Amino acid sequence: MLTGPIFFSALLTFAAMTELSNAHSDAFCRLLTIMNELREQCPWDKKQTLQTLRHLTLEEVYELSDAILKADNVEIEKELGDVLLHIVFYARIGSETGAFDIVSLIHKLCDKLVSRHPHIYGDVKVKDEEEVKQNWEKLKLKEGNTSVLAGVPVSLPALIKASRIQEKARGVGFDWDHKEQVWAKVLEEMEEFKNEVETGTHATAEAEFGDLLFSLINYARFHNINPEDALEKTNLKFIKRFTFLEEQSKKDGKKLGEMSLDEMDVYWNASKKME
Repeated sequence: MLTGPIFFSALLTFAAMTELSNAHSDAFCRLLTIMNELREQCPWDKKQTLQTLRHLTLEEVYELSDAILKADNVEIEKELGDVLLHIVFYARIGSETGAFDIVSLIHKLCDKLVSRHPHIYGDVKVKDEEEVKQNWEKLKLKEGNTSVLAGVPVSLPALIKASRIQEKARGVGFDWDHKEQVWAKVLEEMEEFKNEVETGTHATAEAEFGDLLFSLINYARFHNINPEDALEKTNLKFIKRFTFLEEQSKKDGKKLGEMSLDEMDVYWNASKKME
């Protein structure tokens, strides 16, 4: 039936040790069984490595992100399943070299969650979610992190990275006290960017534009606005309106490249009214 009995035995042991309902346990064991069978019998699955799966995992996470932004629960469920498959796949590959397996990674995750929540599993008292985040960052430093910012992945997209950097700095108290201070910084950076555009070089203008974006992301954070979500929603809105412009102008026998901006604005505004 299955080779790799030690791996599967460990997974069954894990399932038996938990207090999950039979439905949860059965579903998880079914997934692990299928993963083992695919790894042992499917030519494609046999060839995969941690490295070959990496870009596919990124794609799945972005697809999940798209589904969440669309609030499409059917797609969210589907994409969560795909992400879970990748986690199980990585665990199976790790078990083949003895580096790690599904049991060890789950136990380490559980241990981390317990240690990072002393207000739940210890005697620490917190007053709000902000204090929880501050404790989280302090605990990470105690665990051996050399820097508060060490946990920010280098490969994160710049917009998300800026937001995470600011959140982590706030976690140890390095932050403005009031949003009015942050807005003043935005205006200051806007003026500096304007000056460099008018009198500086491309390099200095680019640097100031980066500072302006960073300060705007900071201001959004003070209003509990996720800048990545906000920008992506604007992207989707623009795509929807521009697609309407293309389709309607084509129906009217017009070509975009031959239309004036005023003519295109008529369709654009019509799309906005429909919303």
